[in-house]
Amino acid sequence: MPATEKTVRRSLLVASAVLLSTALTAPAALAAPSPATSPPAAPPAHTPVVGGERLGKPGTQVNLAAGVPVLPKELSARSWIVADAETGDVLAAHDAHRPLAPASTLKMLFADTLLPKWPRTTTHRVEPSDLAGVGAGSSMVGVKENETYSVHDLWLGVFLRSGNDAVHVLAAMNGGVDKTVDEMNAHAEELQALDTHAVSPDGYDAPGQVSSAYDLTLIARSGLQKKDFREYCSTVRAQFPGETKKNKKGKRVRESFEIQNTNRLLSGAYDVPVYQGIAGVKNGNTTHAGATFTGVAERDGKVLLVTVMNPRKKESNEVYKETARLFDWGFAAAGKVEPVGELVPPKSVADATAAPGPSASPGQAGGTGTGSQPVASAHTGGGADGMGVALGITGGVLVLLAGGAFLVNRRWPLPDLVRRRPRP
Repeated sequence: MPATEKTVRRSLLVASAVLLSTALTAPAALAAPSPATSPPAAPPAHTPVVGGERLGKPGTQVNLAAGVPVLPKELSARSWIVADAETGDVLAAHDAHRPLAPASTLKMLFADTLLPKWPRTTTHRVEPSDLAGVGAGSSMVGVKENETYSVHDLWLGVFLRSGNDAVHVLAAMNGGVDKTVDEMNAHAEELQALDTHAVSPDGYDAPGQVSSAYDLTLIARSGLQKKDFREYCSTVRAQFPGETKKNKKGKRVRESFEIQNTNRLLSGAYDVPVYQGIAGVKNGNTTHAGATFTGVAERDGKVLLVTVMNPRKKESNEVYKETARLFDWGFAAAGKVEPVGELVPPKSVADATAAPGPSASPGQAGGTGTGSQPVASAHTGGGADGMGVALGITGGVLVLLAGGAFLVNRRWPLPDLVRRRPRP
């Protein structure tokens, strides 16, 4: 799927979160040439919709037929999507390309961009300037000035507690917020997430900061190609370093405290049971964005991605309840429903000329090669409670050379997918 000019997409998204048809078809403003020497401007060409034309249409898109279950009735989200994480098939969607504030689901793009930068054992002593600019009322994990943290600790703070303080420390390590945001936007373009424009690295409400259900699903799919990303987003609870203090004996000690994942389909809540097979990914909630969530789950060999943005129904944990209903529908409909679109691969994968073989998104950190047999391992890193296991899913991106043209196979499997164990 060809991508439009960066300036066209970015100028449209930053200017306003307008009607989807305008965002997809309006040309960017250009410097006007002299009318005396220039011919009349040609009408704008049609801009293809990333993932398929039906995904650009307003309202719900689904191919209901004999044997296909009807969609859940209690869906109030402004935008949502159900997709097969491996084949890329979009099984159903509602206003998939509608630009909306993403809240902390944007941290998936932050992580997918920065995770490859440092080994998890890298340490950093937090300076006061590292925490400058953290928005008022932000979710925090409890990072303290003048304390030293490992990169592993900081990523646990990002994924489990959605800690904007941990995000800002990592951004400072990367050269600052502005540089980090520029890299995030460049990575979004590489992923063909063209509805997305980052202004803050943490998803804190900011003018012009938008994404879409389609884009968040693309970003999650890319992140899940990375071993560390899969581990962090599936960790239920972990120990996080506290502040160094003197004990009763006058000795300086540093204790830790437990943090728990705020993804309620993973950790559970009084009104939301743990969803069987859930493996992440990221939730968010701000005043402007409302509740947002992207999740991945596996059942009977099928791996689905669901994104839900801003349910109008304001009941407790509504975003998780609607996500669970869409997962249930997707698993029941998989193999029966005709797709309405597809999740496109990153531009570098779509343009690849390499021979067939395992592949992952650009900048993969800590990925594992996939062979002909699954590889399973216990998930115990970072003080996690070991409730996840790694499931190897074989295969890779197949790039086929035929007739002098490149054809990218639609399967882009998730290696080593981390999933939930049943609770005892």
